Amino acid sequence: MKIDMKKIALLIVASFLFVFTAQAQRETPKVDKRQKIQKERIFHGIHNGELTRKEARLLAKEQKHIKRAERRAESDGIVTKRERIRLDRKQDRASRHITKTKHNVRDRN
Repeated sequence: MKIDMKKIALLIVASFLFVFTAQAQRETPKVDKRQKIQKERIFHGIHNGELTRKEARLLAKEQKHIKRAERRAESDGIVTKRERIRLDRKQDRASRHITKTKHNVRDRN
């Protein structure tokens, strides 16, 4: 039984592309990056007195909800376009909440 080296190379490349494509569909780097930025904004708001403890708790809870939604979207191995849009909207809403809360008239006690 003679194995052609071109066939082996083609199989290796094809399997690499399959794994790489499947991995890209599962991961949500844009969501992760935005989550990190939003958490930093909340942390900054706590430390400079723009957020009360209660406000920070509510905003952190919203971030936790987004993370849970992201895990659910990734759970089947593929994050669909619809799931990405839904996550993006949740993050947009959370960003508006952070901005609005940081700029209200309440001061940290």
